[in-house]
Amino acid sequence: MSTETDAGSASRGSSVAEVFLVFLRLGLTSFGGPVAHLGYFREEFVTRRRWLDENAYAHLVALCQFLPGPASSQVGMAVGLSRAGYAGAFAAWVAFTLPSAIALVLFAYGVATLGDATGSAWLHGLKIAAVAVVAQAVLGMMRTLAPDKERATLAVVAAIIVLAIPTAWGQVAAIALGGLAGLTMLRGVAVSPDHVTMPLSVGRTAGTLSLLLFLALLVGLPMLAAETDNKSIDLIDSFYRSGSLVFGGGHVVLPLLQAEVVPPGWVSNDQFLAGYGAAQAVPGPLFTFAAYLGAMIGGWSIAALCLVTVFAPSFLLVVGTLPFWEDLRRHAWAQSLLRGVNAAVVGLLLAALYNPVWTAGIRGSKDFALAMAAFLALYMWNVTPWLVVVLCAVAAGGLAMLSTGLA
Repeated sequence: MSTETDAGSASRGSSVAEVFLVFLRLGLTSFGGPVAHLGYFREEFVTRRRWLDENAYAHLVALCQFLPGPASSQVGMAVGLSRAGYAGAFAAWVAFTLPSAIALVLFAYGVATLGDATGSAWLHGLKIAAVAVVAQAVLGMMRTLAPDKERATLAVVAAIIVLAIPTAWGQVAAIALGGLAGLTMLRGVAVSPDHVTMPLSVGRTAGTLSLLLFLALLVGLPMLAAETDNKSIDLIDSFYRSGSLVFGGGHVVLPLLQAEVVPPGWVSNDQFLAGYGAAQAVPGPLFTFAAYLGAMIGGWSIAALCLVTVFAPSFLLVVGTLPFWEDLRRHAWAQSLLRGVNAAVVGLLLAALYNPVWTAGIRGSKDFALAMAAFLALYMWNVTPWLVVVLCAVAAGGLAMLSTGLA
């Protein structure tokens, strides 16, 4: 018995280490924002490692689009949870978050070498790489999740809705429409025989407790902050609420955080905007901007406090909803609903490919040529995404130097 237990513990430890190393590499190389992150994740966990099948991955993306918080980080937590339990979820979050958090804390301490990163040519090259990554993800998911005219039409309609209503409500409306269309139009589509369920060590009891804790903190922290005169409690309350109320992606957290930290005088508006500029130049989730703000307020320890607090709602929501999500999607009617939702998710990525990915990355013919070369490298030559990112950054920098020299 002892030997079997030891073997099981060693196996779980190995899985946690594997999860950490994979997400650390992604945390160091995943530029381009949450949509690009989902493209990197799909390439890594669906195509390369086959930890999930296409349907399970799309279901995770759809679920995390509904939840408040950073969708890409929540997908990462869920992948880690399915692979190695709670420790795997924590390892995935730490590894994916740590690189950008450290970079932003260093920037807060005045690392002059970062300079004004917002307009640099190499950063623009990263945006061009994101165009190729997201385009590859859209194409791959379209073939699997919207292979017929009904679902392809639904994907395009969802994209139109999101482009016409460029808010979190537009995303929710597109997914809701997809689910309704699945229930009414896609009931005759056969269930994929090679569907792979997502292994979870979290039960309904743990899920229920996690959701109750999420709500208790959301309601209780403001009351606790009002009753005490403790700056740490005030910070925990501010950053937890910001992480709990964000729908529509990481960028939406910025005005919420600005309202929390600038009026009290914790951070000046100029410092806030400088940190936002630096946040565009680092990989990983934009929510690590909280680490920069914490460092400006009180150094490394407050940076860690703010970082953990802003991500805590996402962890509780992922643990709380996944057990019920897995059970729900096994029912026949839920399968029909999710076929429509999956097609709508393709539409969301299709809309995001245009705005903000394409509009931010493609400014002219040279950018388009570089994006085509990057897409060719990814799609036909199977070059790893991180290498394509590096090559795009170098190429964009080289083109900028060449243009300056010719001028």
